[in-house]
Parts: sequence; structure tokens; C-alpha cells
Amino acid sequence: MYKQKLPSALLEDAVAQIGMLPGIGNRSALRMALYLLRQPVENVRHLSDAIIRLRENVRYCSVCGMISENDICSICSDSRRNASLVCVVESLRDVLSIEATGQYNGVYHVLGGVISPIDGIGPSDLSISSLVERVGKGGVSEVVLALSTGVEGETTSYYIYRQLQSTGVKVTAIARGVGFGDELEYTDEVTLGRSIADRREFRP
Repeated sequence: MYKQKLPSALLEDAVAQIGMLPGIGNRSALRMALYLLRQPVENVRHLSDAIIRLRENVRYCSVCGMISENDICSICSDSRRNASLVCVVESLRDVLSIEATGQYNGVYHVLGGVISPIDGIGPSDLSISSLVERVGKGGVSEVVLALSTGVEGETTSYYIYRQLQSTGVKVTAIARGVGFGDELEYTDEVTLGRSIADRREFRP
């Protein structure tokens, strides 16, 4: 509940719900709620309907873990993509960042995070086993590790490399145009695109 006493319980509830969004504090939540209050009812209804449809109808691709309205996402189902080249990323935002470069024509595998013991995240909490299974089925010639270059990202990359060693698949990593500790979503498109194009064989 909003800390400051507001003139309406309905406004308080709206502010409390908006304030649950990441990066939204009490003041920002109140400002958004008041903005919505000034809009035509139909506009607000369209917004709420769009959010409900998003939550109810969007799912995760059964192949790569990307968001999709179908069982298989538009990238995995695109025959023009190179399905033998799989880029491993931490999150959905990383897929969007790489796609924005226009420098990659393969497919993806979204882990859903990186190994971080301090946060209680281990290999079993990520989609690493499904990646290994995917490679084991054949048809994959190269796996590109495009994870953040901090300690957690490096640890995850090494773990995946070890898991894939017995498969014989080529394992590469994006070039160091992305600085240590940087996250892909905050890297400019030119640098990220060059890092993907100049990827090198992974060396633990």
C-alpha cells in the first residue's frame, strides 16, 4: 500500500499495483496512476486488455525459450535462419539486443539467467540440460556463448563448455568488444555486432 494517505482507496490500490513494477518507486507510481486517471476510459481499457492478453497468450518457445504466441517461436520456425548455429544468451532482452545488430542469422537458446551461487542459482535452475539435449539430437555445428563477461557469466560459459565437450560440437564465444562485466543489453549495436562476427573458439 502507498505510504502517503491518498484521497481515494481506489487510487491507493492502483498506485500500490503499479509500484510493484521493477524500477518504479512510490512517486513514479503515483504520477502514472494520476496520468491514467486523466485519460479516456477507452484508452485505459486498451492498455489493461493488452497486458491481460500478454500474460494469458504469450508463452515460451519449446525449442529455445524465447517468448512466442505459438509453441515454436518465429525465429526457430524461420527456414531462412541457420539452425545449425545456436547462440546461448542469458535473457530474452539479449536476444532482442543481438537481433537489433542485424549481424546474426542463427538461432538462440535462452538460459534464463547465469550460475550464481550467492543468489542460490545453480545449473539445474537454468535451461542448460535442454541445451545439451538439443545439441545431442544432432544438426548443431556451433554453439556461440554470448553471456555477460562478469564472474557469473564466465562461470556459466565454462560449465556449458564442459557439458558440451563430449558432443564434439564447436564452442565459440563473442569477441572481447564487450568489456568485462558488461551486459549485452547495454552494449551498443555496432560493438555487439562486431563481437559476434569476430567470435573466437572458446578457451577456458
